[in-house]
Amino acid sequence: MRKALRWLLALTVLIGTLSTAGAATAAEPETTDIKDRLLAIPGMSLVEEKPYPGYRFFVLTYTQPVDHRHPARGTFQQRITVLHKDAARPTVFYTSGYNVSTTPSRREPTQIVDGNQVSMEYRYFTPSRPAPADWSKLDIWQAASDQHRIFEALKPLYPENWISTGGSKGGMTATYYERFYPRDMDGVVAYVAPNDVVDKEDSAYDRFFARVGTQECRDRLNAVQREALVRREPLEKKYRAYAAENGYTFDTIGSLDRAYEAVVLDYAWGFWQYSLVKDCGEIPADAKNATDQEIWDSIDAISGFSAYTDQGLETYTPYYYQAGTQLGAPTIHFPHIEKKYLRYGYQPPRNFVPREIPMRFQPWTMRDIDTWVRHHARHMLFVYGENDPWGAEPFRVDKGAKDSYVFTAPGLNHGANVAGLVPEEKALATARILEWAGVAPAAVQADPSAAKPLARFDAKLDKRDVEREHALRP
Repeated sequence: MRKALRWLLALTVLIGTLSTAGAATAAEPETTDIKDRLLAIPGMSLVEEKPYPGYRFFVLTYTQPVDHRHPARGTFQQRITVLHKDAARPTVFYTSGYNVSTTPSRREPTQIVDGNQVSMEYRYFTPSRPAPADWSKLDIWQAASDQHRIFEALKPLYPENWISTGGSKGGMTATYYERFYPRDMDGVVAYVAPNDVVDKEDSAYDRFFARVGTQECRDRLNAVQREALVRREPLEKKYRAYAAENGYTFDTIGSLDRAYEAVVLDYAWGFWQYSLVKDCGEIPADAKNATDQEIWDSIDAISGFSAYTDQGLETYTPYYYQAGTQLGAPTIHFPHIEKKYLRYGYQPPRNFVPREIPMRFQPWTMRDIDTWVRHHARHMLFVYGENDPWGAEPFRVDKGAKDSYVFTAPGLNHGANVAGLVPEEKALATARILEWAGVAPAAVQADPSAAKPLARFDAKLDKRDVEREHALRP
């Protein structure tokens, strides 16, 4: 009797399944409009569609679990954008590691492969933040899992090869994603990605600042930086008036004095991160005889006196939280400044995060990433700028890595890219990206030196200027 009941139940399920399949066959054919297909994904919602010639551009939100280990414990809406060209083209998965831009743009690998681009806002950057925010769920594995779920949702719509990319914190993000989900992407292009393996060992940065650029340029920067601390009293008076005028406060960092020194100590770093040797002429040549206004203007233009106010820090709380819990943060010394002028030195990320948010550093996290990249990297390209401070501690690939590369663009800063590499490396990098994306022409397969981007440069869509961010952030 029991066997007969089991057989009857199985037959009922089978009939139901066949009936469902028959109904699906009889229904209207599946839509081919990309917007309809995107919105048919469970959890996907449209914010807006913006026109751009040759593409369709969508701003969307996607429902993500706050905790990928326990999906039932709450969700949040994560912003993504889709720059759609053709489902038959490869797709580039981009993140800056911060907020997502809602303006159509194309990253360098997207232009190289002439493909689609999916861009993700990093979790906990508003509005992609759970409410209330459980900050313990902001870590690199959770963020990689966000990408993994988006990839799994979109892969049926974009079945060709995928490449992940990002610059700076975005390059770090692309690397961590590859470490945790190495089967998702067909290649990784990580630009100017810092690799702070041992947080307390930062001597590489001191060596960098001792040799970067020219002696004349370094001397100018050092003199202005020192003079700003020598003149702390009159310039802090000016800072106090500036803060009052703009409604700035200093509760998170603790005082205007702490904020002032933090801004001044970012000065040389900020210059080399965003400027070139040719820009040294804009730095006051005789700091001792410069006016207070000239010193103020130079520091403000490069470091930004709003950076360490509560209002300046608020947007970047997720970054500083991660820097103080997993990513690490650089510390450098200032041999050109007498100790009597330094009260705090480089301050730790803990000082830039509201005290009600608990933080504990995990020193093993970056060691794991570094070891994995060195020995298991596959189809990974790291691009650095010779004069970018964040490249002082780069990723490296060892013998265990396969088809992976680390290239440095001579003379370039935090905006370094494949186009800025020496010709041989530029061609090789372009050829590998095309190959990983599955779109390398026969001529490139036969001769990598023939490699070039498949899409024509679009000055509006392919804007390459590195966006200046005040304060010490990758």
